[in-house]
Amino acid sequence: MYIGDADRIPARPVEVEGAKCVKKQILVGPKEGWDGWVMRRFTLGGDGRTPEHSHPWPHIAYVLQGEGSVMLQGEEYPIGEGSVAYVPDGAVHQFKNRKSSEMTFLCIVPERGEDL
Repeated sequence: MYIGDADRIPARPVEVEGAKCVKKQILVGPKEGWDGWVMRRFTLGGDGRTPEHSHPWPHIAYVLQGEGSVMLQGEEYPIGEGSVAYVPDGAVHQFKNRKSSEMTFLCIVPERGEDL
């Protein structure tokens, strides 16, 4: 069992090529008892973005606040508070914040996907 406060978990900058104004928190994963999976919270600052990338695992995202877009396989889709997205393994994708205020979203990946 694990109970935590997301606002007390340190946010670390994502410093990879193509990322801009991105912070990540690992909220729940194997360390907290959820073997095989990781739930992360990403915060994109004004005009922030994740890198355009793909990987051999799927993931799901849920937007907590803000507005932006998700690019999936070359097509851009608007997202905002309450939006959900499923990104299949191997799909090229990127999350973008289109506003000056922050956009935050949860992202769940298999444990082997905890590299971004």
